[in-house]
Amino acid sequence: MIFQRFLELTLILLFSFTTLQAQQTQITGAIEDQQGNAVPFAQIAIYKIDKETPFTGVASDMNGKFSLSIESGQYDMLISYIGYEDYKIEDIQIEQSGKNFGTIAIKESTKMMEEVVVQSTEIKQPVTTNMEGMAIRPDQTISNVGGTLLDVLRNTPSVRVSDDGSVSLRGSGTNILLDGRNSAITVDLEQIPASAIKKIEIINNPNAKYDAQSSGGVINIQLKQGEDLGATGKAELTVGSRFRTNANLNLSHKTEKYALFGGYSFRRWPRVGSSRSQRTTFSENEFLSQNNTDERKDLEHTVNFGADYFFGKNKLSYEGVFNKEDEDDLERNRTTLENLDDGSLIRAYVRDNNEIEENYTLDNALIYERLFDDKEQSLRALVSYSVRDQIEQQNIDIYSGTTVVAGEPNGMERSFNDDLRNTAVFQLDYAQPLFNGKLETGLKSILREFDNDYTYEILNSQTDEFVNQEDVSNRFVYKDEVYAAYAIYSQTFGDLKVAVGTRAEQTFVDTRLYDTDETNEQSYLDFFPSVQTSYALNDQNSVKATYSRRIDRPSAWRLNPFPDISDSLNVRVGDPNLQPEYIDSFELGHIFNNDKLNLTTNLFYRRVDGQIDWIVEVRDGISYRGPRNLNVSKTYGLELINTTQIFDWWNVNVSYSLFKTEVDGTNIDGGFTNSGTSWYTKFTSGFNLPAMINFQITGNYEAPEIEAQGRDLARYSVDASVQRSFDKVKVSLSLRDVFNSRRFAGENFGSDFEQTFRRDRETQIFLATVGYTFD
Repeated sequence: MIFQRFLELTLILLFSFTTLQAQQTQITGAIEDQQGNAVPFAQIAIYKIDKETPFTGVASDMNGKFSLSIESGQYDMLISYIGYEDYKIEDIQIEQSGKNFGTIAIKESTKMMEEVVVQSTEIKQPVTTNMEGMAIRPDQTISNVGGTLLDVLRNTPSVRVSDDGSVSLRGSGTNILLDGRNSAITVDLEQIPASAIKKIEIINNPNAKYDAQSSGGVINIQLKQGEDLGATGKAELTVGSRFRTNANLNLSHKTEKYALFGGYSFRRWPRVGSSRSQRTTFSENEFLSQNNTDERKDLEHTVNFGADYFFGKNKLSYEGVFNKEDEDDLERNRTTLENLDDGSLIRAYVRDNNEIEENYTLDNALIYERLFDDKEQSLRALVSYSVRDQIEQQNIDIYSGTTVVAGEPNGMERSFNDDLRNTAVFQLDYAQPLFNGKLETGLKSILREFDNDYTYEILNSQTDEFVNQEDVSNRFVYKDEVYAAYAIYSQTFGDLKVAVGTRAEQTFVDTRLYDTDETNEQSYLDFFPSVQTSYALNDQNSVKATYSRRIDRPSAWRLNPFPDISDSLNVRVGDPNLQPEYIDSFELGHIFNNDKLNLTTNLFYRRVDGQIDWIVEVRDGISYRGPRNLNVSKTYGLELINTTQIFDWWNVNVSYSLFKTEVDGTNIDGGFTNSGTSWYTKFTSGFNLPAMINFQITGNYEAPEIEAQGRDLARYSVDASVQRSFDKVKVSLSLRDVFNSRRFAGENFGSDFEQTFRRDRETQIFLATVGYTFD
């Protein structure tokens, strides 16, 4: 006997069987919602004609797909899932050759349940896993309400967000895409409000279809577009401590012929912070202490807009995002330099840095899609262009001694910086069935130009005029062009799926430092193979094995050789001769899921040749920090992701990443070799309480992580949120960083120095949000 368990309408447990004598055939298909998202654990029940009780059935897997053995004949089929309307297909004739239902879209239910039904039992799945990685639904985590994309990523498994907003995946850099394309808007992830995000895809070991750029993987941000037919909308207002404000409005109108969608976000997000660094230089017998306080005022306007037009079997789309940001920052730096022997003061000063920024970002994309009857066949072409202009002005007052006294400063400096970034993308993707499998091919061109024009001036006390410092002022232009082609062939052999592909990328890099007329050109052609295999052990268990080769090209600001001396004792300088990193990545995984539990286990190994790390050198009492190519680094680890519906009113999502990193920098210095083990854990626990109240606790812990010359120290925090639904209105209250424990700290060591740093930002924040959905 063959038997399968399934849950009909989540209440009745039934068994299915077929006789050994009966001749079987297969019915297959996939369940998704109206936004095209896979629906896992949907119940597919098969009825014999005129029977009220199903005789067999199955649940869809994590990708929404289902497969069922059945005798040929005539049947009815019912698809059901919590929060969605039942979908029934009657009088189905199943031939001996089987039947593929293709993709079946089910609709979210808008009907009110009867009073005897508990209305607060919505199952929240903030994280779902699949063979490629993870899918994140920001709206399923209450603490994301009123936040930005960075807040969402802080709660995402395997992702680490540093104090400067940079993002790493499993301890390595990542390629961040906007709706599947490269965009200048991803330079500052705080520009994108959480309310505008539909889904985030985490692809740990991407195949040849994706850009080879990045060592850690790919993070794809999908923005909300037109969703259901008709007119829909949602308004949301968040107010928090220190008068923080985040207001959002999203609207859409969709018909069979066209769709219009757009949104507006206003964000006012002031914050304060402090930092401290200490450095001991042994050869100079000096101790440096720096204490900073800062205050930031941030005002942003973000507009996203787009349209779809359907004609025949064609779809033409336009997508756009515009952001304007104004920043007003004040930073005070108190510095003392002492002699270690007698504690005498060598130098002391206070620097007040008043910084004003105006940032403009625009992203546009025109997309064409050919719609085929065969779901395995597709054609998609896009052209996109994005630009970001960051204009920054600094006015610095310098006071001698350890305190600011009334009167004029002892010195004045100022700087102007215009950072202009342009990104153009041309892409063509085509897929079609071939033999018994599927062939995917594509072409892509990425053209980027970064123009950074920096002027630094010091006030001449004799003439009372500012004088340009030619040894610091500079203009640096970075251009790169990447031309790519890929091909992937995939085929299914029973329960085994195999996809093999390769990607070729021709890269041209051209940099120019205008002040010295120093140029640097690089050109290289690389091939990046990928292999993906998965095997379904049974309905609840599947395993996978993947390999990919990738590249991580140094960014423009890492290549800029001119020093950043905003802090004269801590100088950052780039290296125009940096070479790209080459990464070989292996992964072995297992997925178990049933109607209550989803458990994903991944073993991974990553080797990086030419690892780029930050190296600190102290010369004449000044710290110089810059990127250098090391020999190699190796990372191997274990990742667990668990989603459990413990009871109807209690669900838990827990992720755990454990990895060891070995860094070999002996090509620079014998002391630049380090190794260590680090781990992250993140959890979200949700409780469905009476009166339609949802309560969530979200926690993060990140253990210390090594670098070539030291390590970042541990960080941890807990958020608590509660949400109450009133028909179309939702009210949320959140307290972020409940114990005020989130910090960024680290330590660095060299042959002649040791230093520590700590940065504390205002992270304990109270937020109140009201959201209204209308149609």
